[in-house]
Amino acid sequence: MEDATALAGLFQKRLLAWYDREARRLPWRETRDPYRIWVSEIMLQQTQVKTVEAYYTRFLASFPTVEALAQAAPDEVMKAWEGLGYYSRARHLHRAAREVVVRFQGRLPATAEALLSLPGIGRYTAGAILSIAFGKRAAVLDGNVIRVLSRFFRVTDDVRLPATQEGLWQLAEGLLPRGRLRDYNQALMELGALVCRVRNPLCPACPLSERCEASRLSLQGELPVKSPRKPVPHYQVTAAVIRRGDQLLITRRPPKGLLGGLWEFPGGKREPGETLEDCLKREIREELGIAISVGPHLISVEHAYTHFRITLHAFECRSRGGRIRLLGIDDYRWILPRELDAFALPAADHKIVALLQARDGAKAAG
Repeated sequence: MEDATALAGLFQKRLLAWYDREARRLPWRETRDPYRIWVSEIMLQQTQVKTVEAYYTRFLASFPTVEALAQAAPDEVMKAWEGLGYYSRARHLHRAAREVVVRFQGRLPATAEALLSLPGIGRYTAGAILSIAFGKRAAVLDGNVIRVLSRFFRVTDDVRLPATQEGLWQLAEGLLPRGRLRDYNQALMELGALVCRVRNPLCPACPLSERCEASRLSLQGELPVKSPRKPVPHYQVTAAVIRRGDQLLITRRPPKGLLGGLWEFPGGKREPGETLEDCLKREIREELGIAISVGPHLISVEHAYTHFRITLHAFECRSRGGRIRLLGIDDYRWILPRELDAFALPAADHKIVALLQARDGAKAAG
């Protein structure tokens, strides 16, 4: 027990001393406002710091308080989030803001139980908010922390297994210092991001390297142990640019699921044996209840998501009549191409937009 206590003390002391010297200046580290820290933690999930910095500042300019976010329309929130990805985060953040206003009088709660009851907040995010915003004794365990702990303590079990995850949570909780909880958890994540990297870790610059088991045994490249992921599937997807005079049809995806709440050119995934044109006709019939004629191919766009890839094929289309019904969509609009910038669309659709707007510009110039 004494050895474990001494090791934990050394771990904390060296980590915090390193953080005092090397911590990056980031906008969410300049505040103690729980709302702003919460927003940053949601944005930082599976997203690089450099990407988040610009979005964080703009998002808070639009929604400076939890009340402002709660009062915003869903489309406003999605537009502010556009391009950041993992859009369920934005939907959950918006829903949670409304719950905070109603259930907690606009103050983010300071207990794990209450935080975990809010949409989009799991064990890691709750721990980050409690420790960073409120200075409470709560551990964090993200990919960076898993990597540091797995290497330092030579954890050789698969870190994707629930039992291993729980063991790492217990390890993280046992290492918490008595004070400086805000700095300590950020230091642990910072070390994983800057020094204990996935590839080519900077062990000579690491304050923990002298006691790190992976460094001692040259196992940095083998730890943490992760079971192989399944092959990434690749889907062929279609999109219809349906015209009515000068206007285009866009539709809004249902609020749940991938890209929920975003606007797009309607279409969907090709089924086995279908041509792209037949796929598009079927999808429009199933989603909108109308028949279309499929015209020239406009563009094909390659795009990668976390667990799959797509090739999106866009076609010029015309409606063959009928009344649009909300069968597989949440809403629709007929708009001019120049109005597309006001709507939040998936990244792949933006390349279609760029093509359409370039054509409009060329016509206007001619």
